[in-house]
Amino acid sequence: MKQSSIIKVVAIAIVIGLAACKSKQKVEETVQLPPTQEQLEKDSLIKKVHRTAINTQYVSSKLKFTVEMGPQKLRLTGNLRMKRDDVIRLQLMAFGFVEAGRLEFTRDYVLMLDRINKQYLQVPYKYIDFLRNSNIDFFTLQALFWNELFIPGTMKVDEHDPDKFSVMPGGDEAVISLQEGRMNYSWLANQQTGRIKMANIIYDDPTSGNSQLNWDYDSYGQLNGKLFPDDMIITLTLPGKEVKMEVKLTYLGNDQNWEPRTTVSDKYRKVDVEDMMRRFMTLG
Repeated sequence: MKQSSIIKVVAIAIVIGLAACKSKQKVEETVQLPPTQEQLEKDSLIKKVHRTAINTQYVSSKLKFTVEMGPQKLRLTGNLRMKRDDVIRLQLMAFGFVEAGRLEFTRDYVLMLDRINKQYLQVPYKYIDFLRNSNIDFFTLQALFWNELFIPGTMKVDEHDPDKFSVMPGGDEAVISLQEGRMNYSWLANQQTGRIKMANIIYDDPTSGNSQLNWDYDSYGQLNGKLFPDDMIITLTLPGKEVKMEVKLTYLGNDQNWEPRTTVSDKYRKVDVEDMMRRFMTLG
């Protein structure tokens, strides 16, 4: 074949190839449907919830802590200290000035410290039945305290995650939900502000019975120019048992002058979960 003929064949092949690419591109473009109104409203709500988040590394506050287990009711004061992506600590005081107990949640373990009886419990999250069954880790607890959405097993919800949630609007509020296996996670959020009013976690166990955690946000205080939950009512319902807690915060701030890890003295005795809970209810 002459060189001029070869050039013509190559040129024709290139033209056909380009035309095919353009045709394919047009087909692909026609297949991509625009987002529905429902999708746009869902994405808008998720973004509003994101925008309510507090941009700070530290949160500190005085607290009033109440816990009810059956006929037992315990009231304590104390302090809440949190460091973003690192630790959540509740220091509980007896008689208003003596630290009686401490709850500390880190990325790796849960620490419960009974200073009066010199006992402690320090275990990974998987050793506490409800936390393990519900796939609750540090980042889930952090999102609950900070009034944010969460996806179990991840550090945070980002802008690419809205498709993982479903939204059911109703009046001024909407239910945001996420289902994974036997787990159902849901949040009640205001459609105008994106403020979360309630979070709910249900573990569906047809054999032993369902477990449920309900986290209500009763009010909000000012922190760094934004609203932060300052009255939280937490209800844990287990088969045959219910535990109700209230955490009320005052004097919200950003104190950084504290050690993020508690060192347990050798004088303390390690106990199991059930023993620690029995002791915990006697701290007041």
